[in-house]
Amino acid sequence: MKRAFTLLELIIVIIIIGILGALGFIQYTKVVERSRSAEAKDILGQMRTAEEAYKHEKGIYTNIMADLIIDAPTSCTATHYFSYDTNETVGTATRCTADGKTPDSGTAYTITLGLASGIWGGSAGYY
Repeated sequence: MKRAFTLLELIIVIIIIGILGALGFIQYTKVVERSRSAEAKDILGQMRTAEEAYKHEKGIYTNIMADLIIDAPTSCTATHYFSYDTNETVGTATRCTADGKTPDSGTAYTITLGLASGIWGGSAGYY
């Protein structure tokens, strides 16, 4: 008597492998996005340092990115995953959602850093 797998058993195994693969891909994209946020954390830290230097020199924080001497794009570019902005109280990094940045983020989210307080915040939990 020959023993073999039935078609039903093979289908069940394929379904289980598909489910595990989908869960793995979801976790992979979360890890990749978390690593992308490291760029924002680094540049926001540089912005905070530059803002503090500007405040020591001029007496106030600036809301003009050009006043800060750092490499932080104010719009989406091919070289960065975020665009950056500042005001008198907070530095903000907004995730770019296009330009072939694989994997593309489905939604734009922000990461913020309080200039005076140093408190991290944002809209997606990657901070």
